[in-house]
Amino acid sequence: MTKKVQGRHPILAGDRSEYEAKREELTKAGIRYCLAAYTDVHGVGKAKCVPIDHFSGMMRGSELFTGAALDGLGQEPNDDELSVRPDLDRIVELPWMRGYAWAPGHLYFHNQRWPMCSRVVLQRAVDRAAGLGYVFNLGIETEFYLVRKEDGAVVPANPRDVLAKAAYDISDLLANMPFMDEVIGYMNQLGWDVHSFDHEDSNSQFEFDFSYTDVMSMADRQTLWRMMMKEVARRHGFELTLMPKPYANRTGTGAHFNMSLADIHSGANLFADPDDPRECGVSKLAYQFIAGVLAHAPALTAVAAPTVNSYKRLVKSGSMTGFTWAPIFRSYGGNNRTHMLRIPLTSPRVESRAVDATCNPYLAAAAYLQAGLDGIENELDPGEPRRENMYLLSDAELADRGIKTLPRTLLEAVEAFEADPLMERVFGPDLKTAYVDLKSHEWWDYHNQISPWEIERYLTFF
Repeated sequence: MTKKVQGRHPILAGDRSEYEAKREELTKAGIRYCLAAYTDVHGVGKAKCVPIDHFSGMMRGSELFTGAALDGLGQEPNDDELSVRPDLDRIVELPWMRGYAWAPGHLYFHNQRWPMCSRVVLQRAVDRAAGLGYVFNLGIETEFYLVRKEDGAVVPANPRDVLAKAAYDISDLLANMPFMDEVIGYMNQLGWDVHSFDHEDSNSQFEFDFSYTDVMSMADRQTLWRMMMKEVARRHGFELTLMPKPYANRTGTGAHFNMSLADIHSGANLFADPDDPRECGVSKLAYQFIAGVLAHAPALTAVAAPTVNSYKRLVKSGSMTGFTWAPIFRSYGGNNRTHMLRIPLTSPRVESRAVDATCNPYLAAAAYLQAGLDGIENELDPGEPRRENMYLLSDAELADRGIKTLPRTLLEAVEAFEADPLMERVFGPDLKTAYVDLKSHEWWDYHNQISPWEIERYLTFF
């Protein structure tokens, strides 16, 4: 276990003049409060709200948190507190709450970065990539449902959105434009450059696409995006859910990771190769990255699809539209949405379709990056890309091709995570153990419930 020290908690060293200059800048912009922010192991945002007059102290770690009060931070009630030290360059005003700024940062314990902090885990992966000459760029396709409660049931927000095949439906998209227009305005104020949005495959389900960036910035964006979207949705009288499968007979919600490596000096996309003999438009480096991800796919799934409900999405049937659009196999192809990993036609990148929006973006991104780097360092090869519709292959055909499935339950995924040595390198031994314990308990809490389906099927059957 990580050694814990008790005693007086020091204020971290820092450039007071730099902090005071930033405080003055924020004050002139009308900021009255800052949220000294971080996430728990689930990726849920946590913070203390600090008046702007105390900004300098906040930046030097004055705001303390009892780690034992939260999941996955590895503290006991008798331990000293953790502190958060925000990243000065990533402080942004909350556009939907004028006068408030969001200040994400790393957790510290007695002047040292806390190894069980999600952001610190990602920083280690970023540093490893930088040591190899790479910048990891990431874009996240943000899908979601708008819902409301009716007679105790959760239903699509718009009662008129009833099409069996609702993808790209104009009517419901326009019906929700007051909400869409507001949040898109906020996203663009933050500099995220929304370039399209649409009605997704199911009723009152939508997706935003906005510009990719370096992985730490994107993980910060995803954390802030989730908070912002939920707050604004409530103002419009409905709830926004990121639950992967809120309806048994409708399409699930994902958060596809679009990944590439850039040269740390030139910024050139190292996944690009127009002369690719496999005709996917990507480089040998990209194929090695793909091979690393596929090699560690079972373990990665525990982080990318971290809830019991996540595995209700990772199926090939069960949607009234005819397709689930979700991966179930450890496979890759070109512009083929039946694989775990897809290589889109539009740009040289790798898309993982196995990720959903309940993931902690810092942990999931760190795990994917480290798996890809493992493939590069070991010069792995994923084999030829597959062109066929994976959903139509029989069990015999899958076995003949040597194609394996992704974990089918959270328990299977957690067992794979625990058995994969790379995950200890990614998470560190303490956080890996805590994650296994937390997710195992989550599985067994679910497994010990008796569902209405079981009562209806078995109560009087025998």
